[in-house]
Amino acid sequence: MNNPCPCYLQIAIDTPLNAVFDYRWQCEDDQRPQVGQLALVPFARREVMGLIVGVAEATDVPVDKLKDALAVRSQLPPLSAKWLALAGFAADYYQRPLGEVALPGLPKNLRVLTTVALDRALKKLAKLETRHDPAPANMPVLNPQQQAAADAIGGAAGFTPSLLYGVTGSGKTEVYLQACAQVLAREPDGQILILVPEINLTPQLEGNIRARFPGVMLATLHSSLSEGERMLHWLAAHQGKARIVLGTRLAILASLPHLKLIVIDEEHDPSYKQQEGLRYSARDLAVWRAWQLQIPIVLGSATPSLETWHHAQSGRYRKLELRERAVQNAVLPQVKLIDMERDKPKDGLTSQLVAAIRQRMERGEQSLLFLNRRGYAPVICCESCGWISECTRCTSFMVLHRPEHRLRCHHCSLEMRIPRHCPTCGNVDLQPLGRGTQRVEEGLQALFPEARVLRIDADSTRKKGSAQEAFASVHRGEVDILVGTQMVAKGHDFKKLTLVGIMNPDTALFSQDYRASERLFAQLMQVAGRAGRAGMPSEVLVQTRYPQHPLYGAVVHHDYDHFASALLEEREQAALPPYLFQALLRAEARELATAIEFLTIARDCLQHPGITINDPIPMTMTRVYNVDRAQLLVESPSRPALQAFLKEWLHMLREMKSRVKWSLEVDPLDI
Repeated sequence: MNNPCPCYLQIAIDTPLNAVFDYRWQCEDDQRPQVGQLALVPFARREVMGLIVGVAEATDVPVDKLKDALAVRSQLPPLSAKWLALAGFAADYYQRPLGEVALPGLPKNLRVLTTVALDRALKKLAKLETRHDPAPANMPVLNPQQQAAADAIGGAAGFTPSLLYGVTGSGKTEVYLQACAQVLAREPDGQILILVPEINLTPQLEGNIRARFPGVMLATLHSSLSEGERMLHWLAAHQGKARIVLGTRLAILASLPHLKLIVIDEEHDPSYKQQEGLRYSARDLAVWRAWQLQIPIVLGSATPSLETWHHAQSGRYRKLELRERAVQNAVLPQVKLIDMERDKPKDGLTSQLVAAIRQRMERGEQSLLFLNRRGYAPVICCESCGWISECTRCTSFMVLHRPEHRLRCHHCSLEMRIPRHCPTCGNVDLQPLGRGTQRVEEGLQALFPEARVLRIDADSTRKKGSAQEAFASVHRGEVDILVGTQMVAKGHDFKKLTLVGIMNPDTALFSQDYRASERLFAQLMQVAGRAGRAGMPSEVLVQTRYPQHPLYGAVVHHDYDHFASALLEEREQAALPPYLFQALLRAEARELATAIEFLTIARDCLQHPGITINDPIPMTMTRVYNVDRAQLLVESPSRPALQAFLKEWLHMLREMKSRVKWSLEVDPLDI
């Protein structure tokens, strides 16, 4: 038996400190730790799980300052060098410590369970049947455009980024599945990663995949799984047993040792951008991962993001087009604008929209009313003195949730009972202003007492599985009128839906966010695309006070091409992304002046040619949960120049002594 000898482990830990820590380990030659394994180590006053990123015979750290690693997870295959490179790239590009990227990317149970519990999970996984029969079932015949796209994706070699640009209902999902069938048949151990923007889109696609590939193991990865389920699915992907992995943005950091194809569905969706902690873009990381592995990637959308459209127009991405709906004789819905200045709405609904709903009721068809505002009303007010229900902790209003008899802040979750009278003047006649989905649902039930009305939003689908059951009831034809937020706007194939009514879209026309028009257009096109997918004549009615606005004209004509080209021209003239690269430094403090002062010092501490540092300003939502927030925008026409500046700048910021909580976001979506 070999005598134990010391070696030194370089271990990344989930900590804001931008460092990798050295630990001592007594090892034998045949049990030497490997890079990519997990290790339990003492850190500060606790024990944490870290990731081994280096094993060395010597260290520069004084021996008396070294601590011993406590255990190494040797029963788990190490994470590959390719995966470590992915984590390293994300850490470098988004300016975060490696441990803050790599460790949260792993299932929580993998980091906290005992060795015995991990062994139990591995034994459970070993008992699962490993299915590697890629023969697909129930393969429908594609139309010529679909077949050409599927063959182009499935037959691609090397790094081949493709934009699958198809109108709503054009059968993009079927193209994905048939391309996947080609890859699975060609690659004996190959794995495929399919990303969707939201959890509620996974059940329908998961069902399609299981039906199409009954002999292939499928793993799902998203935040609604229990920690035990997530770890089991992650391990199946890590060991290569799961040949198809379906998930939301967190799945981009899954360990997939035999990855051969990446699919990004609804690639334009802002949900692919993480907004807390490591603020990464899963779509952008997916493109880098495909380049790293030299494999094809397809980005699908009826309304591509301007960045992706720009890449396709410039030839960086290959563009595959689906200009027709997949179902025979199905056409895009007719879009009509209702001028609310002429047809005055009653209870939020114009007479034209009410008549259209009644027609669908008589024909046994379904209607969808889209309003991207949950709750009963955005605010309640006193008409005598002007009091309004403001949140005491945020610069926002308390939203009325009438069924629950509560006022609720959607930013800090503060709740309170609806006051019996005005807190200022005592007036008992408090009135709701505006409409949310709850109020629209109430109005529809009064107008159509015989109708089966269903509301789908974040409030009505809080319980696990409730969203899936709600959508299933729509598919079964048990709903006459569906009221919903953006949860219903994309990805769902409602066969009997022939009418979409869009309420209150005008607010986005006057937003200070330069991306607002892009997002509104995508939202309107996506929700309009829910109608007429089974071939029945359909229409979309948009209630607006600005029917002459060019954005609505583009929606009426389903003209994404010209709308996107016009927006890109505006962005280029205004020097905005994708023609400019940005980073946003945010600061939080109890007083706004403190946050502004910190950002002012940050602005002045470093100057760099080719870098524009704007003045600090309060954020649009200045106060959240009794904390004031401000921001500082940094811009450059050169991505490498911006990255070089950020590295030097962050080093200086970390050495500044301040009680201000700050964070940096690269490529921000919300400014």
